Amino acid sequence: MKILRCIALSAALASLPCAAFSQGKTAPKDAKLYFITPHDGQRVRGAFLVRFGLHNMGVTHAGDDYQNAGHHHLLIDVNDPIDPKEPILQDKSHLHFGAGQTETQLELPPGTHTLQLVLGDAKHYPFDPPVVSDKITVRVRQPASSR
Repeated sequence: MKILRCIALSAALASLPCAAFSQGKTAPKDAKLYFITPHDGQRVRGAFLVRFGLHNMGVTHAGDDYQNAGHHHLLIDVNDPIDPKEPILQDKSHLHFGAGQTETQLELPPGTHTLQLVLGDAKHYPFDPPVVSDKITVRVRQPASSR
């Protein structure tokens, strides 16, 4: 019984370094994440297309642990800084695109909104330093009244 406990403890301790390295993966220094559409300050009405751009890294599915690749996360009206030691939240303000998507149709209520992209690794952690786009602003207008 003592031997089994020792084996179990050894296995648990051996897995700790793997957990530590699963976060804060480094990205190439020249990696760039950006919006193809919409443009900063653009006025939109109704659902609009959001296209993600990525330079010098690849896009993959969540869970696929490839070198220099990750998946997109879209932050809507988020002001908190990105913490590379914490996984990216998943809620109505933090949208995950874990199937490798590079665009989406987005519908927001009328008003001014901010959008920002963050590239996450296989386990939804930001890279270190974070690969993020510039934050852009979109102005959503009231839908046209139907007559």
